[in-house]
Amino acid sequence: MCDCGPNGGPGAGPFATGRELVEFVLAAHGGALAASPLPNGGLTATCQGCGASFLLVSFVQACPECGGVHAVSPPRAADPAAIQFAGANFVLPTVP
Repeated sequence: MCDCGPNGGPGAGPFATGRELVEFVLAAHGGALAASPLPNGGLTATCQGCGASFLLVSFVQACPECGGVHAVSPPRAADPAAIQFAGANFVLPTVP
């Protein structure tokens, strides 16, 4: 489980929704968490942008069909219903 700071109440931090959750996970643990593999091999996801099915294998991942960015936080990493979508125009930042 992730102890991600004092703002971990409902609607904040690892319990945020939409773009806020995606941005939170991207920044968590100095950015190291985003690419970390999900426990148990990942979660079956449906893209909230285009409707394609895919396997979310890391905490932050783009849909292979449309590039829509999705994320899940460590406290909810076993719950496919907790997968959040950053929105149609969100682009994953590039790592230098």
